[in-house]
Amino acid sequence: MISAKRRGAARLAAAVLASGLAAVGAIAVAGPAVADDATSGQGGATATLTGLRVFDQAVIHGNGEDQEVGAGLFEMTVDNGGTIQTYCIDIHNPTQQKARYQEKPWDATSLHNNPDAGKIRWILQNSYPQVNDLSALAAKAGSGALTEKTAAAGTQVAIWRFSDKADVEAVDPAAEKLADYLEKSAQGLEEPKASLTLDPPAVSGKSGERLGPITVHTNAARVAVTPAAGAPAGVKVVDKNGKPVTSAANGSRLYVDIPAGAADGSTTLTAQAATKVPVGRAFASESKSQTQILAGSSESTVSATATATWAKKGPIPALSAEKNCAKGGVDVTAANKGDEPFTFELAGKEHTVEAGKSETITVPVREDQAYKFTITGPNGFEKTFSGVLDCKTAGSGGGQDTPSSKPSPASAGGTTGGETTGGDLAETGSSSNTPMIAGIAVALVAIGGGAVFFLRKKKSGAAE
Repeated sequence: MISAKRRGAARLAAAVLASGLAAVGAIAVAGPAVADDATSGQGGATATLTGLRVFDQAVIHGNGEDQEVGAGLFEMTVDNGGTIQTYCIDIHNPTQQKARYQEKPWDATSLHNNPDAGKIRWILQNSYPQVNDLSALAAKAGSGALTEKTAAAGTQVAIWRFSDKADVEAVDPAAEKLADYLEKSAQGLEEPKASLTLDPPAVSGKSGERLGPITVHTNAARVAVTPAAGAPAGVKVVDKNGKPVTSAANGSRLYVDIPAGAADGSTTLTAQAATKVPVGRAFASESKSQTQILAGSSESTVSATATATWAKKGPIPALSAEKNCAKGGVDVTAANKGDEPFTFELAGKEHTVEAGKSETITVPVREDQAYKFTITGPNGFEKTFSGVLDCKTAGSGGGQDTPSSKPSPASAGGTTGGETTGGDLAETGSSSNTPMIAGIAVALVAIGGGAVFFLRKKKSGAAE
């Protein structure tokens, strides 16, 4: 449950937002056509795991052994204000203390090929904490008296049966009856929409043009919009008529107005809002802490950024990257709004994007592999995407190889994990391989990002 103190913090964040968003934290881009590092698929809520807060016990059956684990609600603190509650959807992968999580679409997680993902969302909407009348919930389930702890445990057990196809049961009889009821009653629901994204996340064009459109997708009533603090003089965020924009709503189309004659360069714009993240949104960690799914949210701060790049002539690339779990890799999209072809190398192959065209290349990345893609272009342009491909549950056969620190044009990867002890973390998400997984996680940190793919521009060239 969300305390009054936390609700007050969220209201304060909303008040700051409404009064002009004095400190947005936009990423300034210094120098001509240079972009900062970015992980793929940014947008929505970013949060830090604080621990398993409301839980009881469950037993995992498998490989001739029974293992008792904590089962229930996790809590996370959202950056810049807010609190969310989540359940685990990766039972055999341990949690890491203070792991950082990013809101993700189902396609970027282990839910991408799970036909029962919609049933998990039904469980979330029809059980604790969304249903906090435990007497009514117990009456529907025919379980007998439920407490917050046993209701959370029963809900988590039902979710694991769909997310991991796990043979798991709650220790408490009432919690087990609740799990059985939820499993049998669950119906498929559609994936909830993101709390906030900007599409596309990168645009480009010539000086003197309005670059875009960039469409806002959000469930918030209003979104504050601002350019980076270090944006060049005269660069503005506007609507299609050229009117300066400081706020937007779902469906709004934004443009970055570049003055004629402006020196070649790049900047970002940031959108930020206070809203409740929709129940059923997935949360994944780049540190290989177990994937989570949202069960409840206070009013929380959500944000998204988009990059704009411009030049007077030559190739003018706009670059973005998204995890593609269906194809087992990362989609790197290069659009060219210049007047000359944009040629670069990716994974040992040369690619050319003609003027006015766009191309998406899927780079294979092995499960649990840390990756880093860097692409360079004219006038000092550079952009890097980094992250970890985490598309499978730990018990589904993925991520069993040793990680590689050597550059590779093809897939390479390994298993990473984290601690399940210390602080306020309970022992949910467990495996007989936990010590080995934790060791490999340390190794990945030491290597500083695993396999590295370099993309180099070979030829220089100088809205709606």
